[in-house]
Amino acid sequence: MQTHFDKSKPVAIGSDHAGFDYKEDLISFLEGKGISYHDFGTHSKDSVDYPDFAHPVARAVESGEASFGILICGSANGVAITANKHQGIRAAVCWGEELAQLCRSHNNANVICIPARFVREGDAEKMVELFIHTEFEGGRHELRVDKIACA
Repeated sequence: MQTHFDKSKPVAIGSDHAGFDYKEDLISFLEGKGISYHDFGTHSKDSVDYPDFAHPVARAVESGEASFGILICGSANGVAITANKHQGIRAAVCWGEELAQLCRSHNNANVICIPARFVREGDAEKMVELFIHTEFEGGRHELRVDKIACA
């Protein structure tokens, strides 16, 4: 089994305006756990374009600067689509605990994308907790994950 959470590296986190409050709550959650992070913004509820925050988070994870990424927008689709344009990223939209666990254990996801308009704040924290502590199972799943990247 492999783990994706390297405590020596920060977590990359970012959101658009719709996810701003959740991002701030998740930052408090990370701080409470003693987990370092790099906040790529946004830094207010003013309307912004989600790719401006999804790309930096994805680059940080892809380069190895960050242990994993957290992205939040209204539906999570925009940030997931954007992050998944990066070759080394496996960003998964999660709106429940089981999805957060499965995207790690079966898909070796390295970015969790949370739809702020469809989950409660406490549930977002539970999903991040599961994402942090769930190991990739490897085996038959690794064979599949190895087929994801485009040549």
